[in-house]
Amino acid sequence: MATHRFDPNFTKNVINAIGPKTSPRLRQLMTGLIKHVHDFARENELTVDEWLAGVKLLNWAGQTSDDRRNEGQLLCDVIGLESLIDEITFTRAGEAKDAPIATAILGPFFRADTPWRQNGEDIVKTKPANGEMVFMHGQVLDFASKKPLVESTVEVWLASTNGLYEQQDPIQEEFNLRGKFKTGEEGRYSFYCLRPTPYPVPNDGPEGKLLELMDRHPFRPAHIHIIAMHNGYRPLTTQIFDREDKYLDNDSVFAVKDSLVVDFVPRKGDPQASLELNYDIKLVMFDAVNGA
Repeated sequence: MATHRFDPNFTKNVINAIGPKTSPRLRQLMTGLIKHVHDFARENELTVDEWLAGVKLLNWAGQTSDDRRNEGQLLCDVIGLESLIDEITFTRAGEAKDAPIATAILGPFFRADTPWRQNGEDIVKTKPANGEMVFMHGQVLDFASKKPLVESTVEVWLASTNGLYEQQDPIQEEFNLRGKFKTGEEGRYSFYCLRPTPYPVPNDGPEGKLLELMDRHPFRPAHIHIIAMHNGYRPLTTQIFDREDKYLDNDSVFAVKDSLVVDFVPRKGDPQASLELNYDIKLVMFDAVNGA
């Protein structure tokens, strides 16, 4: 007769306590979460001190978070959870033989109130002395037909050369290195920005402590965030990465995909920028995603 070191009915009793008015999806999620968390505790014979340390870490994340910093999301990032969810979402949405542009995580420094800019505008409002200026431009296209999508929205944001996004840095002007654009004729967008540089995720909070305990570095490779949208199409949230960056194979949040690596090339005859990046964005219609 099999014996159990721990109560074999305990987890089942906790799951059975979920009430009948719970939605099917929440019941599924909580059942899976309870099973996995309980199994983790049993398999590792979690001690009270270790459990309390985990609770303290979560509490610390909440206490550190505000409208300019999302520490809970940073914790999810450094254990790869947000990138894994991004992979799941992208795979489910685009399981076609020819996949659209790969997605990437939103990240914790997105701002919902980013202002509209004019195409061709310079979004570097606080210019660092060591920054390389880039003219970034391209088209938003229908993935299947390759036809340009006029009146699409392209939103971008990136960190400055000191490794900080503007909401982290009192020296930078509000909404520095952020912009929201409408595509014009032939679905084109354009703007001036900095060549992105690698930076460490904030390491003065719980996720920094966790990285230290796991003997991992905090650096993210140089990247530009992009959100693109058009009526009737699935919104695209992604990042593009500089091919010359040394952290491409060791991103602290595991977000790099080969198809998102880009090349900045010399730009001639433009006093505002020494580099340029031509980057087209392809969107998939909702019907195509749903297989209708």
